[in-house]
Amino acid sequence: MPSLDEFAKDKLAALEGAQLRRSLADTLRAEGIWAVRNGRRLLSFSCNDYLGLTQHPELKAAAIDAIQRHGVGAGASRLVTGNHPLYAELETRLARLKGTEAACVFGSGYLANAGIAPALAGSGDLILIDELAHSSLWAGARLSRAEVRTFRHNDAGHAETLLKEHRAQHPRVLIVTEGVFSMDGDRAPLKELALLAKRHDAWLIADDAHDLDLSDGAADVPLRVGTLSKTLGAYGGYIAASKAVIDLIRNRARTLVYSTGLPPATLASSIAALDLIEREPHLLAQPLAKARSFTRATDLPEAQSAIVPIVIGSAQAALDASRMLEDEGFLVVAIRPPTVPDGTARLRLAFSALHPDAEVARLAGVVRGRILVKR
Repeated sequence: MPSLDEFAKDKLAALEGAQLRRSLADTLRAEGIWAVRNGRRLLSFSCNDYLGLTQHPELKAAAIDAIQRHGVGAGASRLVTGNHPLYAELETRLARLKGTEAACVFGSGYLANAGIAPALAGSGDLILIDELAHSSLWAGARLSRAEVRTFRHNDAGHAETLLKEHRAQHPRVLIVTEGVFSMDGDRAPLKELALLAKRHDAWLIADDAHDLDLSDGAADVPLRVGTLSKTLGAYGGYIAASKAVIDLIRNRARTLVYSTGLPPATLASSIAALDLIEREPHLLAQPLAKARSFTRATDLPEAQSAIVPIVIGSAQAALDASRMLEDEGFLVVAIRPPTVPDGTARLRLAFSALHPDAEVARLAGVVRGRILVKR
C-alpha cells in the first residue's frame, strides 16, 4: 500500500474509533426549513438560513435575471476582470447598513477572515483572540505570522491583563472575537473590548456572521466582518470599515487578490435580500423570539441569539441524541471535536423565522423529556 494511503487509512481509523469521523450526507433543501436526507423529510434546526431567504422567490428571480444578463461566472479575480458592477452597489449597501465608509466583499466568510488579519498584522505584531473564536479567525491569525495569544472566552479582563503584559513589545495589536459565537450562541462583550482597544491603541475585529442585528452600532468596532450566506441567504463574506482600511485590504488580502470573483447571480440575490430586509425589518426579530420560546419551554438559559446549544458531553452520546431526534422528524446535527472542545460535544439548534411555533414546542417537549433528563 502506498504510504499516503496507509497514512490516510490510519488517521481515518483513529477518527472512527473516537466517533469523530465525518462523512458528507446528501441533503436536499427545497422548502426552506425542510430537508430531505436518507429519503426522509425532516424539519431542520441545523441550518443558518435564519430568515429562510435561500428559497425566497425574490432572491431566486434576482439570481435568474442576473444569469440571463451576465452569465454564470465572474471569469477572473476582482482585480483583473472579475469585478462586476453589481459589487459596487452591494458594497455601498453593506457599508450603509453597518454605518461605515466602505465595505469589501470576499468569496466567503472563511476567505474574509483568513485574509483580513494578515493584511493588517505581520511579524512582530500581536493578535489577541478569544479561545472559542471561529476556525477561520484562527486561520487568519496564524497566517499573519504575528504573535498570537489567547484570552479566556468573553473575558475582557483577561484580555486587558494580556495587553498590560505584552502591548509595549509590539507596534500593532489586533483583538479578534465574534459578535455572536457560532457554537455557543452567546454574545461577545463588544463594548468592553472596544473601550479596551481604545485604551491600548489596539484594533478590534468582530465577526458578525451569526448576529441578526445587522446594523448594530452599539460598540465602536472599526473592523466588522459579516456574511452573505446566513441571514441574507446567498453566499460570500465581507468586511465593513473606513475607506482607507478597505483600500488597503483590497491591495493586501491574498484571499481576495488571488480568488475568482463571485458569480453575478450571487451578488444580485444579496442585493435583493437587503431590499427585502429593509422593507420587512420585523423578520430579524423572529429567530431570537423562537429560540427564547424554546429555552423557556426547556428551562435552559435564555437564548442570546438564534443559536441554542445543548451540551451532551461525549461524541457518541451527541450522535445518539441526534439520531433520536431524526426518528422524531427533526434534523439536528451533532457537533463534535475539534469544532468544539473535548468533552463538550453537543446539539446545536439554529432557529429560523420560518419555524412553526407548534413545531418549536414539540421539539422542546422531546428535548426536555428525552435528552435533558439524562444530563
